[in-house]
Amino acid sequence: MPVTVLLVDDEPLVRAGLRAVLGVQPDIEVVGEAADGAAVIPLVRSLRPDVVAMDVRMPLLDGIEATRAVLRTVPEPPKILVITTFEDDEYVYEALRAGADGFLLKRSRPEEIVHAVRLVAAGDSLLFPASVRQLAARYGPDRAPAEPLAGARLTVREAEVLRLMARGLTNAEIAGRLVVGAETVKSHVSAVLAKLGARDRTQAVIAAYESGFVAPR
Repeated sequence: MPVTVLLVDDEPLVRAGLRAVLGVQPDIEVVGEAADGAAVIPLVRSLRPDVVAMDVRMPLLDGIEATRAVLRTVPEPPKILVITTFEDDEYVYEALRAGADGFLLKRSRPEEIVHAVRLVAAGDSLLFPASVRQLAARYGPDRAPAEPLAGARLTVREAEVLRLMARGLTNAEIAGRLVVGAETVKSHVSAVLAKLGARDRTQAVIAAYESGFVAPR
């Protein structure tokens, strides 16, 4: 089955460009469009897309509030890929905190856009480690707890895996770094997400920065 995508952007040219790039892929189908976040909930309920490509800044309901609304009200919500003009936008960080699975720059090359959609649809997070670190340093809490993530009770290996996740390493790369099997890493990642109460890798990395477990600076 193809990956189904809902495009949400208040600029018709951006939507047309994304449709042109994604629509020609044999494994991707654009099933709908919206010009504002306010239209997202009914479209998600009726179309059941796998991925929502969502502009972060829109006039009526921005991508942050639309993301929160989708995750709060839709059972088995789609993956949300935030589309932004500027990677250092505070809105991007807030969208990630709200539950977005990653972000993509509007100036990205066509192959990067296609890759991003496939990646988040497969359940992976689209993170740019340097950008997220800079966003956390600029817009994260001024003071971190004295004992970061102490309540999560991460094992030594789980803590190590979380630090590598924050650096943007994939499961395969983490396995290579730690000299363990890919299934072992997958189990550790699942344990980290469960202990942090995180929806996905993006939320786990944000929690690591927000708590001071990983220093953004």
